[in-house]
Amino acid sequence: MSNAPKIRVRQTRSTAGQLKNIQSSVRGLGLRRIGHSVEVVDNPCTRGMIQTAIHLVEVVKS
Repeated sequence: MSNAPKIRVRQTRSTAGQLKNIQSSVRGLGLRRIGHSVEVVDNPCTRGMIQTAIHLVEVVKS
């Protein structure tokens, strides 16, 4: 799994006032606060979570 393609995701906006499924997607990506970034495996599951919260996160391929 170490060879799997990864993408870097950064939270740019707050989850306050968002729907629960959007908040859950952001937490599921491992993001905790504004400005926090994580590297996640690029697969359909994580792409779906990113698409759910695309207005709150920024994606950078790495």
